Amino acid sequence: MVNYDLIVVGSGFTGCITTLNFLETGKKLDKNRRVALIEVGKEGERCGASRWKMAYLRLDKDLAFDSDRKHEMALASNGLADHSYCATLEREAQATAKYVGEHGVKFNHHDEENVLLEFKTDQHFVFPEGGGKAIIDCLIGHIEEYKNAEIHSETEARYLLTDKRGGYQGLARYVGRRTHELPLIAPGLKYNRRAGLNMALEVGASTAGSFDGMHCELVDTRAAKPDAVIWDHNYGIVVNEHCKRFYDEGKRHLFATFEMIALELWRDHNQKGFFITDEPIMKRFRPGWAYDTTDQEPETADTTRELVEKLKVEPDALEATVKEFNKACNDKPFDLMKLDGKATTGLNPNKTNRANPINTPPFCGYPVTSHLTFTYDGITTNNEAQVLSTNEVPIPGLWAAGELSGIFYNEYPPATSILRSLTFGRLAGTKIAEQLGSKSWIQSAANTVRSEL
Repeated sequence: MVNYDLIVVGSGFTGCITTLNFLETGKKLDKNRRVALIEVGKEGERCGASRWKMAYLRLDKDLAFDSDRKHEMALASNGLADHSYCATLEREAQATAKYVGEHGVKFNHHDEENVLLEFKTDQHFVFPEGGGKAIIDCLIGHIEEYKNAEIHSETEARYLLTDKRGGYQGLARYVGRRTHELPLIAPGLKYNRRAGLNMALEVGASTAGSFDGMHCELVDTRAAKPDAVIWDHNYGIVVNEHCKRFYDEGKRHLFATFEMIALELWRDHNQKGFFITDEPIMKRFRPGWAYDTTDQEPETADTTRELVEKLKVEPDALEATVKEFNKACNDKPFDLMKLDGKATTGLNPNKTNRANPINTPPFCGYPVTSHLTFTYDGITTNNEAQVLSTNEVPIPGLWAAGELSGIFYNEYPPATSILRSLTFGRLAGTKIAEQLGSKSWIQSAANTVRSEL
């Protein structure tokens, strides 16, 4: 029997920063409590999606968080998002980013000239040099320096569901039977089998949402690497396997629509699609993050007929769709940096912004499918990451942050999940360490957490 003061389940962004901040706070308080960080994944596959993502962050040049994000949250959630929770994230995100930077993660600061960001960051965003893996490696490296910390890979928490049919976070139970058709954007996601959710529900946690939220992305089907996302559907057309458009690619900003078009491809179009554009767009965006997250070059051709042959789609259908689209575009100026009203007329669906004719060779195409990145909706937590019971009282000794905690409804406002995971994980680590110094709290939390590893 091994006794621990804290057991952290999962070694993604949330688990790592919670563990490290718990250790550091305990050291400052001269209370070196024992902690176990357990991870069901194998070495090299662990950390869910965290180590595989580019980790784009809605931060400005001073690492301050997007002040408009709370309004996007309200819009995407139809008013259901917790305003105080969003305000806490806005207030604490900068300190979290600085914490990560002070521990050795180097940030790339990017001024975006081509993509209109809905962020209030002056067309700026931030990402770690080396992506999410850099954050994970850095945090775990510091954790390993503590003698009172143990990291256990290929170790699953006790009394949690181990049904291999569960799928990623138990999606089939909550979303539908076709979830097995959704490939995972990162290898570590296959280990997320609803265990944390079941554990919380079994002890009376309240819920936020219906557990049916999924964040998906359009990915290059030819890629050999994880997270090979094809961005910028705004600046061309996306068609299904029959070369028919099915979504208004210019409905809103890029980051406000890429998730929904991926979901549509999965739900209604057999998971098989193609992004089509032409030389002016590719010339403007490459090299750059919009198309270079994949490790494959686009298929190119001097005519749409030749492109059809390379993409292996129906011979006449793509030519007909491109011709119909070009004819339907109005004469308004094409402007990448605003919702320009350059639209089509008479199509179903119409494209409402940035409907620029695709008529300048070479024509370019990417075969795409929808990959699952994470689920959302989940258990209810307060602003200190404590799990709340059905009567909204914190459950003693139980904390949650990251994708397990429910805050997103209907849609996911992008470039926020990583900061949310890191921020509330950091806050949780501090609060747990501080409260473990209180004898009355330890007694109310049933003393020390125990586990056999």
